[in-house]
Amino acid sequence: MSEIYSKIFGLLKDGHPVVLATITRLSGSGPRGVGASILVLEDGRSLGTIGGGLLEAKVIEESANVFRKRAPALLGLSLMGKDVYKTEMLCGGEVEVFLEPIFPEKLKQVQLYEKAETIVRQSGSGLVATLVDPDFHQEGSAPKLVIGRDGDRLGSLPSARLEALVVEEMNQFLRKRKPVLVSYREKDGRELHLFVAPLAADPVVYIFGGGHVSAQIVPLASHVDFRVVVVDDRQEFADPERFPEASEVVRMDFKDAVEKLPIDKASYMVIVTRGHAHDKTVLEQCLRSGAGYIGMIGSRRKRAIIYEKLLQEGFSQSDLDRVHSPIGIDIGAETPEEIGVSIVAELIKIRAGAEEKKHERIM
Repeated sequence: MSEIYSKIFGLLKDGHPVVLATITRLSGSGPRGVGASILVLEDGRSLGTIGGGLLEAKVIEESANVFRKRAPALLGLSLMGKDVYKTEMLCGGEVEVFLEPIFPEKLKQVQLYEKAETIVRQSGSGLVATLVDPDFHQEGSAPKLVIGRDGDRLGSLPSARLEALVVEEMNQFLRKRKPVLVSYREKDGRELHLFVAPLAADPVVYIFGGGHVSAQIVPLASHVDFRVVVVDDRQEFADPERFPEASEVVRMDFKDAVEKLPIDKASYMVIVTRGHAHDKTVLEQCLRSGAGYIGMIGSRRKRAIIYEKLLQEGFSQSDLDRVHSPIGIDIGAETPEEIGVSIVAELIKIRAGAEEKKHERIM
């Protein structure tokens, strides 16, 4: 969800009010999960998606009322339609969407979203906690707290106890990396519902090699919220015009490329160079890094040859076990386009982790 804040802040800077509509609760199955968001402008245009169909149409329709009333709203919808000819909402669940209007003239609102955008842009981390209970909305706004991992905060929640609980559980929220609706019971018995969205920069995919497969990976990965950096040692392949959707295109020699990049556990290394020798050169550097994911293209025979050489050079079997090779999910891919799909699918799977899904996702 973090990328939405830059879009919000950009619209506000240009003077456009916007409604941020976010799925805050899902019981059963739905087209998208908790945290999926869409931005709706006053003229009815929208950015992003919460699954399309009748659900999205209802949210856009309700956004007009939110603009008119200048106040947040909770929209509950059933997705349990039974007649395929009369409804599109057949997912089988119950969904709740929180619609929050954001106006450029409301300085406090703008500052909150500016802080969230700054945390993400500077590759920091933190939380945005929003109280969705209508009884606590004031002056057309929902109480909101934006807090960085360093403890720097902006905004407030209705009680110091509630803020303290958010701070206390911050590390747990950040580890899960998933937005969540949390219920807190106050001393007077009131139950408060707080939507907590982790802030973190999009994970970076480093693609080594600027060939045909990379040309397919880059747009797919960027469209699913990876930040993509392409690395090649040839000028004609390290060309930003060749990869318009990449965040960065770098020309550098493969022999020390990894050592010059800011690699950490959130880094995904995709090795698709033009030959075995370059693949091995990059792979051995990746194995010395702290990258969270390492994938290398090629046949099992190629992998065996490279692995044998690396073992002879002192790498362990546990080192090699870190590598996803052949890279990608096995879908019988043959063309560069299909291979690109299989690789990005694996990146998505790894990013999601081995977490058990709380809700069935309908594609």
